[in-house]
Amino acid sequence: MTAAVAVFVAPAQVSAQTSDLVDRTALRVCADPANMPFSSREETGYENKLADLLGEKLGLPVTYTWFPQATGFVRRTLRLRKCDVIIGYAQGHELVQNTNHYFRSAYVLLHRKDSDLKGIVNLDDPRLADKKIGVIAGTPPATVMALNGLLKNAKPYQLVVDRRYSSPAEDIISEIATGKLDAGLLWGPIGGYYAKQSDTPITIVPLVKETKGPRMSYRITMGLRPLEPDWKHQLNDFIKDNQAEIDKILFDFGVPLLDEKDQLIEQ
Repeated sequence: MTAAVAVFVAPAQVSAQTSDLVDRTALRVCADPANMPFSSREETGYENKLADLLGEKLGLPVTYTWFPQATGFVRRTLRLRKCDVIIGYAQGHELVQNTNHYFRSAYVLLHRKDSDLKGIVNLDDPRLADKKIGVIAGTPPATVMALNGLLKNAKPYQLVVDRRYSSPAEDIISEIATGKLDAGLLWGPIGGYYAKQSDTPITIVPLVKETKGPRMSYRITMGLRPLEPDWKHQLNDFIKDNQAEIDKILFDFGVPLLDEKDQLIEQ
């Protein structure tokens, strides 16, 4: 399933209200250089677009510190003060201070629109018993599959890969389209993005009605260092004041957005 500084206030007020910021001349973003649909060195991911919007509202140029989003990402970027914000981070993660969330999404089940899985809502469905399902190893859906006895026909894909050379999500979508897989399980923003790219119509089912196993929906925030209350306040103001534009960017990338009642938000 991506730093910065700045102000929404007049220049004379800057030093009083941004005392906890590191750099006041640029929006310095921590990001993975090869992690679509989130971010890329070409700045084509939705977190890049959100950073552009944030930089525009702050009146600051956007700069990046690139580092693969794997073990050591926060320590080698945000904690070393090479950058000041990670644009997308799950709420409650202990390595960062979270802003308010700017979207909710869930892991999703994907299948061909013309398959016999129409109307399926959770992984308890008996129609899945003999289906070949692609799943990223170590993710919450893999646990739910195990609890439902579905691993015997599962096709596992690696969780940690070098995205410059391997893209398990794209492989899953491609194999659903060609019929090599009956279904797949992916983090919603990833599944939604690659399903949107497919020439074969793919149905996306947010897994919000599971009866067992770990939770499948998550709030996504921006991540910053602890003890930076002014910066957190500014980012929260940005989210509150620009939610419609944020949603538009996410919709354009096929992200399935959920409200607080786990209902899909319509574009």
